Amino acid sequence: MAVLTEEQTMLRDAAKAWSQESAPVSALRRLRNEGSRQTFDPAAWSEMGQMGWAGVVVPEAYEGSGFGYLGLGLILEETGKTLAASPLLSTALIAASALELGGSDAQKAAWLPRIATGEAVATLAIDEHAHHNPTRIALSATTSGDGWALNGTKTFVLDGEAADLLIVAARTGGASGDTDGVTLFLVPGGAPGVVRTHLSLADSRGAAQIAFNGVEVGADAVLGAVGKGWTILEPVLDRAYAGLAAEMLGTASAAFEITLDYLKTRTQFGQVIGTFQALQHRAAKWFTDLETTRSCVEAALEALDAGADARALSSLAKAKACEVLHLASNEMVQMHGGIGMTDEHDSGLYMKRARVAEALFGGASFHRDRYARLMGF
Repeated sequence: MAVLTEEQTMLRDAAKAWSQESAPVSALRRLRNEGSRQTFDPAAWSEMGQMGWAGVVVPEAYEGSGFGYLGLGLILEETGKTLAASPLLSTALIAASALELGGSDAQKAAWLPRIATGEAVATLAIDEHAHHNPTRIALSATTSGDGWALNGTKTFVLDGEAADLLIVAARTGGASGDTDGVTLFLVPGGAPGVVRTHLSLADSRGAAQIAFNGVEVGADAVLGAVGKGWTILEPVLDRAYAGLAAEMLGTASAAFEITLDYLKTRTQFGQVIGTFQALQHRAAKWFTDLETTRSCVEAALEALDAGADARALSSLAKAKACEVLHLASNEMVQMHGGIGMTDEHDSGLYMKRARVAEALFGGASFHRDRYARLMGF
């Protein structure tokens, strides 16, 4: 495991305290019960901005702290423990990274300070089908006057309904499946022709399907170079994979801690069930899998901070996080027995979040295949 600096430890502890006090699991349950189409609590997001969390990877020149990906990963892990719904992943990590890696000075000045302070919500619109496949892009961008016209549909866009800025992957050349010919565009969420439809997901957070019906943008909306968006998109996705893996690690860790407390207090046949050897063995495997996943996640985040090639490590982290969270959610329900099957118990919320997070930005099989290709297996 990484040896944290004093500042990183303080950041993690602050995130832990805030998540437990201001964004407990009951907050997600309340969001679900209210039947709201909001995917997060705006007040909680505003607090995150005030605490500087939205600007952790944003450079100081744009009102961020430039604290790095490991720092943001520590926050995501703590918010993952309480299933806190927020735009940290979509906005503070993914969108901020895209702007930092590919934005012009004007684009950075226009959006990064607003992201860093929590004023703006931004997200990446990439997938067009049920399964993550970032090169399978059909949404087209054709020249229109001095700018471009976008036509097509994106689905499962995180925080897409609330987004002030959409970073859209479109095809300006090549065929679906090609990395050449992909161009990224900055599109205001309220632009004419943008039609957003709410998608209800199992984890109660929701996402959006977004249709682009002849959406007109100027030449200055291009992020990076025309047809060369993959050079930005791939490293941005690596950050998404590693950041989501950190959040999933937190969710799996909390499931373990809650279940461990139950094993220590629940009695059956006159004994505490934690004394049963079969349950001890299962808990021991669960713990070792968590520690292995932590090593993978921290290695990916540290590689990103070092500016190294993090493609293989990011996919390794996401694959391991999918596996351990799947295990954790199942074990949490099973070890709690009958109560674990009730809606009143939080185990169901953890399982539902697990299934959504597993599919988001590619499941274990997608990332195992990608890791194998990158490693030349």
